[in-house]
Amino acid sequence: MTTPRGKFIWYDVMTSDTKAATAFYRDVIGWDAQEHVMPDNGTYTVFSKGPAMVAGLMAIPEPLCAAGAKPCWSGYIASDDVDTDAARVEAAGGAIKRAPEDIPSVGRFAVAADPGGAVFLLFKPNTNEEPKPVAPMMPGHMGWHELYAGDLDREFAFYARLFGWTKDRAIDMGAMGTYQTFAAGGAPCGGMMQACAQVPAPAWNYYIAVESVAQAADRAQARGAQVLHGPTEVPGGAWIVQARDPQGASFAMVSAQK
Repeated sequence: MTTPRGKFIWYDVMTSDTKAATAFYRDVIGWDAQEHVMPDNGTYTVFSKGPAMVAGLMAIPEPLCAAGAKPCWSGYIASDDVDTDAARVEAAGGAIKRAPEDIPSVGRFAVAADPGGAVFLLFKPNTNEEPKPVAPMMPGHMGWHELYAGDLDREFAFYARLFGWTKDRAIDMGAMGTYQTFAAGGAPCGGMMQACAQVPAPAWNYYIAVESVAQAADRAQARGAQVLHGPTEVPGGAWIVQARDPQGASFAMVSAQK
C-alpha cells in the first residue's frame, strides 16, 4: 500500500434509494457514475471526476435496515494492517462495529468507532498503485474532513495515537468552543470540534469541493436537499454549506469562492 496510513483514502454513502441518490450527486456535484455488481449480486456505484474515482454509493444492507440504520456518508482511513489497527482501536477505547473482512479483489476493511461513537472505516486496498495527487480544493474531490467529537481532547488523543495525526491550528469559536484542525502525513486535512445542539451525536462529516457552494446549494435544494447551514465563510477564506440529501444523509460542500 503506497497511501500513507492515517490518510482518508475512500468515501461512500449508504442510502435508501440508490437510483435517486445517484442522480442527485451526479447533478449537484457533477460526478460521473458507474454501477458495479458486487459478490452478493447487489450493486456498488462508483462516482468519478474525470479519470479519478472519488467515492461510492450502495444500498443500506438489509441487516442494517432492520437495525434502524439511516442513510449516511462514511470515510475510509488507510491502514497497513487492518487486523492490527482494529485491535489498537479497541485498546485505545474505541469499538469495532464490524470485524475485519475481505472485499474480493478490492481490499480488507473493518468498521470502527472512536470513544465518542463516531464511525469510520479502516481500509487496506489490494492495489499498490499510488493515487495521483489532487490539488487542494479541486472541484469534485473531497476537500475537508470534520469530526463532531463526544470529547474533543479525548478523541484527538485517540486519533493521534492510532494514526499519528498532529495538531495544526486551534481556532477560538467563542461559545462553540475550540475548532482544532489536524494534519495527516504533514498536510492539514480536517478539523474537530465538540458536538453541539445542532449535531448532538458524535459523527464525521465530509466536505465535497465544488466551484461555488452558493450555486451548488441552489442545485441541491432544487433537487430536494435541505440546506442546514450556509453558505458561510470560514477562517482561511473558504466557503461552506452543510446539507442533508433527499434520502437524509448529511454531507457538506466547500469552495474557494462563494
